[in-house]
Amino acid sequence: MPAPLTNVNNQEMMLDDDDLPVGRILSRREVLILLGTTGTATLLSACLPSDFGGGPAGESGADLSAIATANAALSGGCVVRPELTEGPVFVEEDLNRSDIRSDPSDGSMSDGAQLDLTFRVTQVAGGACAPLAGVQVDIWQCDAEGVYSDTSELGFQTVGQKFLRGYQVTDENGLVNFTTIYPGWYEGRAVHIHFKMRTNDGYDFTSQLFFDDALTDDVFAQAPYNSRGERHLRNGDDGIFNNSGGQTLLAVNKVDTSYVATFDVALDLT
Repeated sequence: MPAPLTNVNNQEMMLDDDDLPVGRILSRREVLILLGTTGTATLLSACLPSDFGGGPAGESGADLSAIATANAALSGGCVVRPELTEGPVFVEEDLNRSDIRSDPSDGSMSDGAQLDLTFRVTQVAGGACAPLAGVQVDIWQCDAEGVYSDTSELGFQTVGQKFLRGYQVTDENGLVNFTTIYPGWYEGRAVHIHFKMRTNDGYDFTSQLFFDDALTDDVFAQAPYNSRGERHLRNGDDGIFNNSGGQTLLAVNKVDTSYVATFDVALDLT
């Protein structure tokens, strides 16, 4: 059993499966075999279940250039990504909304630096990619205080609150747009956002977005983040980040007082 930690409200919390990987990144040899036999990146998420030999988080032993090899073999803007653990705090909220900052239970708004986040979802087909419409994209994250809504997991007591959760469905260009905040931090994890992509026929791809440590330092020097003191874990010490090979690091730009980012994900639905 993992050791208990204390969250921002001095509540005891346990690092559950949010800190465990679902698999490992494919090796270069495995990628080349797949590309040679199919002509496309059928690895789709560049990830295998743990019973195919995945080790502990950050100790996969995989060639982290494998995904780059797959992406180099594709055209049309394809970017395959590693699948990462869902974690213990996903909730099926059925909140179809673009701006996820409010809490529908009381109308309150999550305080923090605005982040405008776009996902561009494509489908791998014939060695290239095309925009994929009709994909439900869910995101969920902690607030500036490191707290998740609607959960009693990890020591949080927020059941019934629904801030910083929601989904959108990709349009004909494969795009969804969210307005959220730059996430805070909590014990045992680097700064991240969870996301899930699903189709009507049961396809499910789940992963996490991470943020550049230097950018996070700048953001956390601002209110309300600076009231909490220094965060305890950076990307390099997060096992899930290491298991991703940095392939889900979000490129963020600052525009006026807000932050803007677009993230590409190519899916193989075959």
